[in-house]
Amino acid sequence: MMKTVSPIKSKNKIMLMKDFLINHSTRDYCLFVLGINTGIKLHDLLNLRVHDVCRQDGEITEVLSIPLYSNPPVYLNESIRSSLKKYLTESSFIGTDYLFRSRKTANPITRQQAYRIINAAARNAGIDEPVGMTTLRKTFGYHAYSQGVAISLIQKRLLHASPSETKHFIGIDQETVQVKIDINL
Repeated sequence: MMKTVSPIKSKNKIMLMKDFLINHSTRDYCLFVLGINTGIKLHDLLNLRVHDVCRQDGEITEVLSIPLYSNPPVYLNESIRSSLKKYLTESSFIGTDYLFRSRKTANPITRQQAYRIINAAARNAGIDEPVGMTTLRKTFGYHAYSQGVAISLIQKRLLHASPSETKHFIGIDQETVQVKIDINL
């Protein structure tokens, strides 16, 4: 039986995980940053290729080029772009390489390896509740919602059938999240 996982609600715990991962492996750090900032499914994350995030001139693209995630498009924010830039300059890649390739083969890392990476970082950050790869998607959704992103847009990104499914998935049906809509013109 699979354990139910929750989003990482504490920004401090996210920072602790990032610190652990950046000191462990740029690839693993990049995997985490992309996961929590995009909300894309693990299968799609692990099967990203360099040309999905990088133009031929070596510049990081502004949006992810995967048709499944075109509405709304997956914006590669500054956090993602800087982690990708650092990662892609550390190793030699060609456009068709898997972004999160195994150190032993040309294939992407396995689901199990990705799980081990995220779990090690979570344990190091003092997170006691169960953590899995779905935690990254839930973390994305939770923080997007708490920053005022419409549940309908989060629903589309997470590829859910209804807003209620999305609210349940990101754990906001049990609690009130303080959403601050700050236009600040």
